[in-house]
Amino acid sequence: MMKKKSLCASRASLVLFLCQMISSLDVPLDLSQPPTITQQSPKDYIVDPRENIVIQCEAKGKPPPSFSWTRNGTHFDIDKDAQVTMKPNSGTLVINIMNGGKAEAYEGVYQCTARNERGAAISNNIVIRPSRSPLWTKEKLEPNHVREGDSLVLHCRPPVGLPPPIIFWMDNAFQRLPQSERVSQGLNGDLYFSNVQPEDTREDYICYARFNHTQTIQQKQPISVKVFSMDSLNDTIAANLSDTDIYGAKPVTERQPVLLTPTGSTSTKVELRGNVLLLECIAAGLPTPVIRWIKEGGELPANRTFFENFKKTLKITDVSEADSGNYKCIARNTLGSAHHVISVTVKAAPYWITAPRNLVLSPGEHGNLICRANGNPKPDISWLANGVPIAIAPEDPSRKVDGDTIIFSHVQERSSAVYQCNASNEYGYLLANAFVNVLAEPPRILTPANKLYQVIADSPALLDCAYFGSPKPEIEWFKGVKGSILRGNEYVFHDNGTLEIPVAQKDSTGTYTCVARNELGKTQNEVQLEVKDPTMIIKQPEYKVIQRYGQVSFECIIKHDSTLSPTVIWLKDNDELPDDERFLVGKDNLTIMNVTDKDDGTYTCIVNTTLDSVSASAVLTVVARPNPPFDLELTGQLERSIELSWIPGDENNSPITSFVIEYEDGLHEPGVWHYQTEVPGTQTTVQLKLSPYVNYSFRVIAVNEIGRSQPSEPSEQYLTKSASPDENPSNVQGIGSEPDNLVITWESLKGFQSNGPGLQYKVSWRQKDVDDEWTSVIVANVSKYIVSGTPTFVPYEIKVQALNDLGYAPEPSVVIGHSGEDLPMVAPGNVQVFVINSTLAKVHWDPVPLKTVRGHLQGYKVYYWKVQSLSRRSRRHVEKKILTFRGNKTVGMLPGLEPYSSYKLNVRVVNGKGEGPASPDKLFRTPEGVPGSPSFLKITNPTLDSLTLEWGSPTHPNGVLTSYILKFQPINNTHELGPLVEIRIPANESSLILKNLNYSTRYKFYFNAQTSVGSGNQITEEAVTIMDEAMASRQVDIATQGWFIGLMCAVALLILILLIVCFIRRNKGGKYPVKEKEDAHADPEIQPMKEDDGTFGEYSDAEDHKPLKKGSRTPSDRTVKKEDSDDSLVDYGEGVNGQFNEDGSFIGQYSGKKEKEPAEGNESSEAPSPVNAMNSFV
Repeated sequence: MMKKKSLCASRASLVLFLCQMISSLDVPLDLSQPPTITQQSPKDYIVDPRENIVIQCEAKGKPPPSFSWTRNGTHFDIDKDAQVTMKPNSGTLVINIMNGGKAEAYEGVYQCTARNERGAAISNNIVIRPSRSPLWTKEKLEPNHVREGDSLVLHCRPPVGLPPPIIFWMDNAFQRLPQSERVSQGLNGDLYFSNVQPEDTREDYICYARFNHTQTIQQKQPISVKVFSMDSLNDTIAANLSDTDIYGAKPVTERQPVLLTPTGSTSTKVELRGNVLLLECIAAGLPTPVIRWIKEGGELPANRTFFENFKKTLKITDVSEADSGNYKCIARNTLGSAHHVISVTVKAAPYWITAPRNLVLSPGEHGNLICRANGNPKPDISWLANGVPIAIAPEDPSRKVDGDTIIFSHVQERSSAVYQCNASNEYGYLLANAFVNVLAEPPRILTPANKLYQVIADSPALLDCAYFGSPKPEIEWFKGVKGSILRGNEYVFHDNGTLEIPVAQKDSTGTYTCVARNELGKTQNEVQLEVKDPTMIIKQPEYKVIQRYGQVSFECIIKHDSTLSPTVIWLKDNDELPDDERFLVGKDNLTIMNVTDKDDGTYTCIVNTTLDSVSASAVLTVVARPNPPFDLELTGQLERSIELSWIPGDENNSPITSFVIEYEDGLHEPGVWHYQTEVPGTQTTVQLKLSPYVNYSFRVIAVNEIGRSQPSEPSEQYLTKSASPDENPSNVQGIGSEPDNLVITWESLKGFQSNGPGLQYKVSWRQKDVDDEWTSVIVANVSKYIVSGTPTFVPYEIKVQALNDLGYAPEPSVVIGHSGEDLPMVAPGNVQVFVINSTLAKVHWDPVPLKTVRGHLQGYKVYYWKVQSLSRRSRRHVEKKILTFRGNKTVGMLPGLEPYSSYKLNVRVVNGKGEGPASPDKLFRTPEGVPGSPSFLKITNPTLDSLTLEWGSPTHPNGVLTSYILKFQPINNTHELGPLVEIRIPANESSLILKNLNYSTRYKFYFNAQTSVGSGNQITEEAVTIMDEAMASRQVDIATQGWFIGLMCAVALLILILLIVCFIRRNKGGKYPVKEKEDAHADPEIQPMKEDDGTFGEYSDAEDHKPLKKGSRTPSDRTVKKEDSDDSLVDYGEGVNGQFNEDGSFIGQYSGKKEKEPAEGNESSEAPSPVNAMNSFV
């Protein structure tokens, strides 16, 4: 929120008021004028008798006036009284009391007269009275003996002082006596008791009277009050008291209200207009009555009505005749009511309607003096001339009196005089001086020349032109040196000469000329007006919510006129910022570090310039975790429940959402607090369920959005009575650890669940489905019991019951357990194997009889291992693999087999104890598959037109090799691939010499093996044929030249720099042309031929060693899927190699995979010869 106030606008009413005063044409003091009273003492002047009396009377006039005084209506000759002096050039009297004078001797009514040759002005009648603070008269105060419940009034009766004293009641320790609806002080100073109580007994009820004028306090003798309760009066006290010592003789009973003041049913009150009306009603009664006020036939004035003294006093401020009427006070308690009606009449001392004002006329002019006043009763109006009743004053033919108006016509200089108007009634009087000054003066302008006015745009501008002249000059305004006269609705011309521009704009800036003229002449004056841009807060502080100990900032960015220098002030709650280094005031902001709760409030940014002021405020709310609850109380204690109540702590500006109740068991787990329950944040009581034999204490934690409070202080402890257990142990189990035992286990009860001392457990068991009796044993401090000598793996019924010194828990439920397991006795039969393909087989078996399992059937395990490869007769270390199939399954899949191999397997049943015997080994074979890649490819003996190739057979032939496939193609200097040539080689060959090749040409080779099933993975290699001897000789000669060596070094350096740049760009994610060269070495078969001209088209980004069929693609991430034979056993079974579903099928649907060209091969590791390196530059 933002507030804006123009200083000019705020001063407008004041400037206008001052200008209107000038409109009465204050006469400059250098011109002749009658006296004017400027300062005088108040009409009712109470003075301190210990100090000098100063009676003020100041006046102005030309020539300077002389002063005289009257006392009690007669001339007061100050020269004859040595104690009285008059200040020089003043009419103020000083009566010297401090040097022996007595103030009482100067009591009276004083009036000052200021006189010069043009008239005489008089002051009010000033009544001088010295203040008085008399002592209390001596009196014997009897003790007040009063019965409990009766009313009592202690009278103060202070001495009559001037002015009246202020009354208050205190004790001997100068402490004010407490007051309430029952005990209070009346307007007359008396102390009223609506009903007395035993605590009212005391001997030091003291009434004090403070006389502020003399700064003295008078003290009444202490008053003793003794309150008796009839129930506690013994015979001795009763014998020592007479009947009159006790007020009344009835026992203490409740009674309806009776008014102690005012008495009767009606009364009257007269108050003067403008004063404060105070009405009072104090009532006796038991219970203490409550007072209510109404105005009959009307409403109490809304903004001027106040209730004081516990509503016993009705206060109405600034009363007027409209407040007259009947006011009723009603005193009420549970037994009835009483009322009193006060008839209020508002009278009025005289008050002005139109006070006479000074009149300046030129010879021959006309004018009026008007004196109008009102009052109740209506005041009488009388006129005086120069202090003399006008009826006996010297006659003036230009003057005519017409009631409250004096009419002047064709005045002359001798008509100058001071006239007094007196309006009086029985409640007071008004006296006003107004002169008639007859002058002939040319105009003069009183406003300083070239005065500069500065205002804010869109606010009023008030340009003064204070003037004087007689006759009264006419005023005109012009803008600029040669501007035209100002007229129109955009300007306001005031009678005092002021020019008002209601809404000043930037183009209002300039020079304004004021011209004053009358018949005796004219004059002018120039003033300057500057209109400034308003100050604005363009970014105001905003509402902030901050956690305690955080940091917060309020922004206050301003825009202002460049010629003004703003100052920024920050306030907190309309007061200065705390003197704290945590508050940092910046140019455009306020920052508060390490915020605390005290920082909560409204922060205001105030921007002040010499012309305007703007402000904007924002609220800071400091939030924190709530304070802990307090005053925990336990009520309604029962055996199994209790009510807990508490008082919430401060929520710290974030509403409490819930309360968490925790408990401590001081008997079983002292110091450990447990969660009990949680209730909404609006709830402060909760009914808690309790357990027997627990020594409870509780604490409460408050929760709001910020977090949890600290825990409250613990409540008082509450020990519940013992009882038999309510519940039995949980998680009862029976599992044998050996073939001939049964281990019974359970979870023991917590300490508070025991419900009493002597907690034990009754453990019972019997064999299921056998007509046996229960066998029981009682144990303590354990959670396990072992039954020995049981049959192997038979079911048992088991139950565990809690008991303590007071009895048993309810009958427990029965659980089924089993005695210990033993190893299975038989192996699965009828094991069969079905080979699905070269890497997958399916095995099937018959289940074993459940009785032979001798335990919980957990599943079957299939052991299988490779005996030998059919393509090689060599044997290797036998590694058995295991697949586990859960439950009573009779089929399973064996993945990951090697093609063209011989395998064996067996099957075993598994229970909780272990594995049973194995079934007889079953032999099966896998068919041929595609071979692995050749073990190596080596190219040797390069000549001008031939190369020698050598290779090794595949490590995993996966069948009988039928042949090798060799493909090769040339690569030119631009890395383009030539035609592809394919050669089939018998399987028994291990080398080949390729002839009729081009000299000095690089070739790329692709090599793989085949079985009857298909082709295996290929490997690649590159080699170069050599150049002829003449070319080699020339190149050798060039290579030995110095210039060539230098050129090669420069080229090498440039390549090094290029590699560094590429490395940096690659790290930053950039692209570089190396990939284009990699693409040039791609598999030739992935380059589709253009059908029209046989040239190579675009090819995909593939690995160098992999020829692809047209349209084939590699994965986008350049990864390659493995072959079928590389399938992981994890896809199929559990244990070491994989997992099966409950039905024995593989996890993840198994399907045959399409054969793919291999994605990897072995690149040649041979370094190129120097001649080959030379070829790259040809």
